[in-house]
Amino acid sequence: MNTLGSVIAIVGPTAVGKTDIAVALAQRHGGEIVSADSMAVYRGADIGTAKPTPAQRRAVPCHLIDVVEPSETFDVAEYRRMATEAIEAIKQRGRLPFVVGGTGLYVRALLDGLGLTSVPANSAVRAELWQVARLQGSSTLHAQLAAVDPVTASRLHPNDTVRIVRALEVWKCTGEPLSVWIERDQQQRRPVASVRIGLSVAMDVLDRRIDARVDAMMASGLLDEVRALMSRGARPAAGIMRGLGYRELCDHLMGTSSLAEAVTAIKHNTRRFARRQRTWFRGDPSVQWLDITGLSLDEAVDRVSAKIQPREKGMKNNG
Repeated sequence: MNTLGSVIAIVGPTAVGKTDIAVALAQRHGGEIVSADSMAVYRGADIGTAKPTPAQRRAVPCHLIDVVEPSETFDVAEYRRMATEAIEAIKQRGRLPFVVGGTGLYVRALLDGLGLTSVPANSAVRAELWQVARLQGSSTLHAQLAAVDPVTASRLHPNDTVRIVRALEVWKCTGEPLSVWIERDQQQRRPVASVRIGLSVAMDVLDRRIDARVDAMMASGLLDEVRALMSRGARPAAGIMRGLGYRELCDHLMGTSSLAEAVTAIKHNTRRFARRQRTWFRGDPSVQWLDITGLSLDEAVDRVSAKIQPREKGMKNNG
């Protein structure tokens, strides 16, 4: 039985190797994986989300994967609720929870006790805002946000449509800016005891991995997967179709780009997203970073284990 009372988080940019390392770590330390990937929650979206393989899921139980239909909405509040339940169940089984993924807001909400998950969602308001973004561009929404919540607008890029829409949704639904909710939330948080490991590789290596992964996804049938998801009710700019790879191929299938243009856009957008992920996690001082450039899987797992094990001993001695 694992007696460690904390959670181990494995974070970092897309394509850095989080899943393979986390599966090996969970096998070594008697753990189970709780996904922190906002796109892996959707059923039928397997290729483009790089979910753990069926073999990996047989080897290690994986939670918060395939929990909603591609046409459904899923937000951070639902994630925090379900992930918290999964972690408690894992601990009850005497096993070690590994929170693994690159969706920084999900990790923060879960481990830092982010109270903003209580802010109500309104699908109708959100749909209206996304429609404005599609017709007038996200910069128009960013200007609206700057007028009602300049603090939040100052920290969001004008192209960060998802977070801009959410901030405007909060303001429209509550009458209070998101920045006010954040300030209030900071006084009410109940963080989860955790050891957070950030994985990184040299950017040129990561860029090559991303390009190779996109090519492999296309060869594995990503375009057919997008077709199938659209036939199941997935809509442009909603649900799974907000995900990298899905939105670009959706645009292609709707006739707004060639296939070659869509693939190029996927690679470009994914590289840019990976840099934003790295910046997000670099802003968390509790993350211990490990450069795994050039390491084999076994070597990387050994390095991460070395960072985890001293914490285990210290926590047991203090317990």
